[in-house]
Amino acid sequence: MLFRSLVAATALFAATSAFGPAFAQEATPQAGDRPDIAAGAAQFIKPTNAERTQVLVGFLTTLGFTPEIQTFEGGNQATGPMEGANVVVTVGEGDKDIVLTAHYDAVKLRDGTLSQGIVDNVGSVMAMMEAAKTLDMALEGQPVAHRFVFVFTDQEELGLLGAKAFLAKHGKDRIAAVINADVAAYGQTVMYGENNGPQSAFVLETLRGLCAERGFDCMPYPTYPPSDDRAFSAAGVPVVSMGTQDAVGAHQMWLAFNGGKDNGLKEGFVPPVFQRIHSTEDKLSYLKGVDVARFGLFIADLGLALDKKLVEIQAKDAAVAAETAPAAPATTPGGE
Repeated sequence: MLFRSLVAATALFAATSAFGPAFAQEATPQAGDRPDIAAGAAQFIKPTNAERTQVLVGFLTTLGFTPEIQTFEGGNQATGPMEGANVVVTVGEGDKDIVLTAHYDAVKLRDGTLSQGIVDNVGSVMAMMEAAKTLDMALEGQPVAHRFVFVFTDQEELGLLGAKAFLAKHGKDRIAAVINADVAAYGQTVMYGENNGPQSAFVLETLRGLCAERGFDCMPYPTYPPSDDRAFSAAGVPVVSMGTQDAVGAHQMWLAFNGGKDNGLKEGFVPPVFQRIHSTEDKLSYLKGVDVARFGLFIADLGLALDKKLVEIQAKDAAVAAETAPAAPATTPGGE
């Protein structure tokens, strides 16, 4: 998740530091009954993002996929030129794509070391792999109209560079919708943004319907912190960005971004998630495997629901076109 959005939010609290002490601390979650997810997440703790790439490729290969590594010229003014690498796997077939994204790079800290990047964003990566595995199995007996393209992006922390590179290479014409996941290592409240343009209305409608059907606690954010979704919405592509937290943390973050000056938070209060990401506190102990798995299944269900929704929209549009098409001229016997 891009740090500059968090700086803007914490300014609302008149705090002297984005990572200053909070007035309340929640209990540290522990890995739930999916220790395999916690063990997998631990393997991403590496000194470089290039090593994280290899971990990701290894995981996807083990799951039976053939990952494609798409390199691009990245970096920014602070880093200088730096090669990036998006990792892409495809599930199913279709003329249009439902793209599912999560960035796997971690931010470099002020001392030059790399954050563990578990909350931001290994939890989402593990959830996306859970979704990819689930969809791959589900599609064996369930035909769909779209391909599911999983894109694990690099250099999100440098300015959404991986997402922009993928969009430039892939083009937007094939993309029917995008699901982005960022900051999703623990908690069962699904947070999602509503600020990705009118073209994303059907995605939000589908998401809300799924939340109701599954009985999930889903929290809409009129203003949601930027992630890779912004690269797609800027291009006019339908997209939603989601994350998870515990219910209290999700409400605190909602107030930080949407509550304005009179948000009800105590002066100087910094929501715990703000203290964790982009810091040495973004560590494995916060990941809860059962929550990550639950979110992964939710992502898979949302992908299938969007496939169905898009087919319905296409059928409706075709029916409207048929109704408004001019009638063919009548002919008489003999062609007169």
